[in-house]
Amino acid sequence: MKRIDGRKPDELRKIKIKRNYIEYAEGSVLIEFGKTKLICTASIENKVPQFLRGEGTGWITAEYSMLPRSTPIRTVRDSTMGRIKGRTHEIQRLIGRSLRAIIELDKLGERTIWIDCDVIQADGGTRTAAITGSYIALYDCLNKLVSQGQIDKYPMIDLAAAVSVGLINGEILLDLCYKEDSKAEADMNVVMTSKGEIVEIQVTAEEKPISKELFQKMLEIAEDGIKKIIDIQRDLIDFYK
Repeated sequence: MKRIDGRKPDELRKIKIKRNYIEYAEGSVLIEFGKTKLICTASIENKVPQFLRGEGTGWITAEYSMLPRSTPIRTVRDSTMGRIKGRTHEIQRLIGRSLRAIIELDKLGERTIWIDCDVIQADGGTRTAAITGSYIALYDCLNKLVSQGQIDKYPMIDLAAAVSVGLINGEILLDLCYKEDSKAEADMNVVMTSKGEIVEIQVTAEEKPISKELFQKMLEIAEDGIKKIIDIQRDLIDFYK
């Protein structure tokens, strides 16, 4: 099958990550997966949610949004609608879960790290790019806490990244752009660590159920893609070299 941008079925889009993109944030990146572009920042707040107060542990949470002209047709801001859309809420929770999975929260002290992911151009895979970019922003943020003596031990225990995979005309394709994703017969978002451990899998069959064998094959292709993404992350940071 010839893909829209000429890639092989198991080939990732070109990935670019620029660190320290926002001057004021403790950690920030501009990440690009092909035409999809996001700004991810990590900010420190010296308090935790009510349910964690007095527990001596920290928290990581996320907010996600799309700029109105990140899409071909203007997207209305959630603030204008007066409520957060269900998709936005779902992605925010996914990002938060994905990052908390590779952090020892009790080593943060009673502070919250806010992850903000803003899509400035959308062409599919915004949630997976958000997780991948936020990892680097979080890494830089935690480095500042350690270097400033605010925490004693580095709390990040593994790398984590995410990618999409889909089934189109019976063929499995890695890292879908929007046009591919919009016509996929089944699609999957996978979040994994460098050890190959699964943080989360989101999979949907759009037209008919898929077999366990096909599910496993899609997962294997996603895992191979995530390994390549984590290699890119690893080249940017020192902690895991």
